[in-house]
Amino acid sequence: MTRAVEWSRDALDDLKAQIAFIAAENPAAAQRVADRLRATGDVLGEMPTGRPGRVAGTYEKSVTGLRYIIAYVLTRRGDREIVSILRVIHTARDWPDEQWPR
Repeated sequence: MTRAVEWSRDALDDLKAQIAFIAAENPAAAQRVADRLRATGDVLGEMPTGRPGRVAGTYEKSVTGLRYIIAYVLTRRGDREIVSILRVIHTARDWPDEQWPR
């Protein structure tokens, strides 16, 4: 069963900021990172295989080959299950218990 994947405004803002940071030095690398992050999000719609998240009720998916984590929740809308991507976080960020990095 394929699930719909929705990106929250916060997740899109995270993605945009992180890609802009990389693009300032290497636009081609920024495109590769953006493509990998989007692809990982899309795969969650096919198989949400993340681990329990550090924020209650969430899950985390490590992005293969990159130092990023995609935080998400599974929700229901009628009879459909939806993967809602909440944040895209670089692993170097300070991550307080039960909170999102700032």
